[in-house]
Amino acid sequence: LAMGSGNRIFDLERKLRRVDFYLRGVIRDAIPHALFAARRRSLFAHLRPADVPAHIVARVNYCNKLGADASVAGARRNAEIALKDGSFYYYDLKQYAKAFAPDLLLDYAFGDITFVPERPAIVKSRPIAGENTNSVVMKLDALRHFARFPDRLAFADKPKTAVWRGASPGHSGMRRRLVERFHDHPRHDIGYVHAVDQLPAKSFLTPHQQMQHRYVISVEGNEVATNLKWILASQSLCLMPRPTFETWFMEGTLQPGVHYVELRPDFEDLEEKIAYFDRNEDEARAIIAAANAHAAHYANPRHERLAALLVLQKYFERTGQLPPEPFSDEIFRC
Repeated sequence: LAMGSGNRIFDLERKLRRVDFYLRGVIRDAIPHALFAARRRSLFAHLRPADVPAHIVARVNYCNKLGADASVAGARRNAEIALKDGSFYYYDLKQYAKAFAPDLLLDYAFGDITFVPERPAIVKSRPIAGENTNSVVMKLDALRHFARFPDRLAFADKPKTAVWRGASPGHSGMRRRLVERFHDHPRHDIGYVHAVDQLPAKSFLTPHQQMQHRYVISVEGNEVATNLKWILASQSLCLMPRPTFETWFMEGTLQPGVHYVELRPDFEDLEEKIAYFDRNEDEARAIIAAANAHAAHYANPRHERLAALLVLQKYFERTGQLPPEPFSDEIFRC
């Protein structure tokens, strides 16, 4: 009953967050472009590089790597961002794009993007390895990927168990290997929420329920793992194979042994790693503290807005559509 009640409360909270998200988006769409543009100009007119936190400068330049010769020839206009292309993505991008002139060229690719576009485009995700400059990352589909869930249970007070829940095998096969190996494990709670082939379903667990375990496993699906953000903000230890895709969360900057515990892609070392951190709790808490510090950079709405506007400003400057702002030379470093 407690688990069922928790699931119903979580589902209700999720629906209320969606209603709030869409209501805010519709209201913003009704506000004239000029008001957003005036607010941006006022912000940038008083912006001093010394006042911009270092983690924002780093994020802007990491998420937008465009050089001065970037070209968006053939791209659509800013005003042509379409709701039909994906409402979550549309409203997340539009709230910042509306602060810039409608006739500026702004390309985008919505969805689980695992490729690098042919010309500079705004994306939610990109490959970590290789040349990914044309993938300009912004905080898209944020309602799903950046939801935060408080965790007040200390690591030492949690049972020495691991948990994972997922909805599909994913493109890499890692999720299938994890579930095939540990679905029937007597200690850990690992499984799909829907039956996959011969693997039966296990009950859905909310983030709050998963955070009751000391160890929460994160595994990429079609691209980034959705649960990674809230795990790193919790008091549980994140265990995962090294990520191959990244988002606004800068997964490519996360360091194994510093922010998370790295697992082999076949998960043969899962029990060994758990046994080690059961014996070395102080080391586990140090990793959790570093993970929490990384996640905290995304918790300030004013910082998030400033970073997003700077990413777009750099996009328009580096594609030759806007002149540099006085702060550009110091903030836009690549």
